[in-house]
Amino acid sequence: MRRFGQTIEGWVVPVAPNRAVLEGRHARLERLSLAHAEELHAANAADDRIWDYLPYGPFADLAGYRAWIASVADGTDPWFYAIIDKASGKASGVASYLRITSASGSIEVGHINFSAALQRTAAATEAMFLMMEWAFEAGYRRYEWKCDALNLPSRRAAARLGLSYEGVFRQATIYKGRNRDTAWFAAIDKEWPALKAAFDRWLDPGNFDTGGAQRESLADLTRPLLAAADPATG
Repeated sequence: MRRFGQTIEGWVVPVAPNRAVLEGRHARLERLSLAHAEELHAANAADDRIWDYLPYGPFADLAGYRAWIASVADGTDPWFYAIIDKASGKASGVASYLRITSASGSIEVGHINFSAALQRTAAATEAMFLMMEWAFEAGYRRYEWKCDALNLPSRRAAARLGLSYEGVFRQATIYKGRNRDTAWFAAIDKEWPALKAAFDRWLDPGNFDTGGAQRESLADLTRPLLAAADPATG
């Protein structure tokens, strides 16, 4: 049995996220700014449940939402993006990098908030792919996803995206006056080539029929790549 971890050779500390636009076929990710506030607030108004597992929101009016954006838009950790659905040309979701630890090559995706219009679209999936792609190609070794352990849709989403279950941290935090046990998921750099191939195959235009329905599911493509399955979602 090894007494020490494997020696890391030739690895270079990755850069921090920057203002580069992450561009795909269906989605574009831009640095979040007040210019996105009106479109995002209007998109979010369709369903207040999108705020259930976030430590902030919902926002009753545009002024409140603009104040929240103003409080986070210039931050470096979390580093927020507005997600533009290229089909509509409008901002319809938000996500961020956070817990950015370049020295050890670890980065987390979080603060994910997709409006009802963005959910279950190719743009939503591609947005998550673009963020993962940037992180691994920048040199990060570990890409994390954490959520309330009771948030089963988020747990299923993590597995679908190819992030392996790593356990639950009990009583990890408190938000909105509630306890949160936190479920952990992650992908690591050696898994990225196979995961990228799965995303490329799913996002290929040939994977969708003329009505936009997928021929092959992303979950079927990523399931064999998981180091561990989530017992809560199978």
